[in-house]
Amino acid sequence: MKITNITPYPITEDGRNALFVVVDTDEGIYGVGEAGLHGRAQAVVGAIEHFKTQLIGQDPFRTQHLWQIMYRGGFFPAKLILSSAASAVDIALWDIKGKALGVPVYELLGGLARDKVVCYPHNRGGHSTDTRQLVESCLETKEQGWKFVRFGLPQEGTLLEPRRMVRAALRQLEAVREAVGEEIEICFDAHTRLDLPEAVTLCCQAEAYDPFFIEDPLRSENPDSFKTLRPRTRVPLAAGEQFGSKWQFRQLIEEEWIDYARVDLCIVGGITEALKIAGWCETHYIRLATHNPLGPVSSAACLQLNLACPNVGVQEQPQKPGTSMTRVIPVQVEWEDGYLLPPTRPGLGVEFDREAAEKHPMQMGPGRPLMHRLDGSFTNW
Repeated sequence: MKITNITPYPITEDGRNALFVVVDTDEGIYGVGEAGLHGRAQAVVGAIEHFKTQLIGQDPFRTQHLWQIMYRGGFFPAKLILSSAASAVDIALWDIKGKALGVPVYELLGGLARDKVVCYPHNRGGHSTDTRQLVESCLETKEQGWKFVRFGLPQEGTLLEPRRMVRAALRQLEAVREAVGEEIEICFDAHTRLDLPEAVTLCCQAEAYDPFFIEDPLRSENPDSFKTLRPRTRVPLAAGEQFGSKWQFRQLIEEEWIDYARVDLCIVGGITEALKIAGWCETHYIRLATHNPLGPVSSAACLQLNLACPNVGVQEQPQKPGTSMTRVIPVQVEWEDGYLLPPTRPGLGVEFDREAAEKHPMQMGPGRPLMHRLDGSFTNW
């Protein structure tokens, strides 16, 4: 079997953007992957075009070898744009393997380590100061069967004043915990919006509300700052969604500064790289909390990995599968009572409609809003 073509499909469907990648072979078996960083989709598409010259004619079963080519083949090690492109291709290669062998991808990763994977939604009003709306949303998802709720550091339009918003976030944590009770887990996302003083305040005072974790309490450029935060709080910490390789995770894992690794399969290098990070995390008793704010292919890839890994905490799943992008991805993974279920279909367990993808080209918008502080300075979204 040989790779004959690699085609990117940047799409917009149901108001959501995604960048899918299809890898074709000379035996008629295709694989589909998904790239992160779709806010920079044109740059990722350009990287995929570079990869085509290196990968066409190669054996798609050589996932480790092809990963090395994509990551190291341009001399300069791949960073986020290239690693996102490599991620999509790698996921598609694993899809091809599973289809060619007639088994789900998790069978190729060691078989089922669990019967289902718990996941958390994105709650309405998740970065708003409207506590009433947030509480209503959390109660709705609890009623639907979700075992988790998720929300994050609030903002006032495009204004984000950290100390003021930390106080608002603590009030929201208190209100949500009181509303949903002890049996529902709370994931809180600070979204890399804080510096150390505010992060310490948030994490320490959040301990009273027993969150499952506080995610990205610090900006990601300098992971070394976690060595100062970690001993100051008992709250579980999660980080890593902006990392493009195992090397960026190295210090957080080796020094045991986090409790949950937010591995994004569509940025970090696909299933091939995520497997290495997962095994590394296991040696330090760190669990996976796969970052998945993307589309149905990302959901399927995360599910396949989580089904086969022993050290899994939770999978991000913004909404129930099968509720969006159903024209481009007509067959998606299954959700039941707060869990994603193991697919029995070969490969990733999803189907990709190329004709539908071509009818829904990506609509490039203005991108994320630019956040500022009271003094007019820029701050993270």
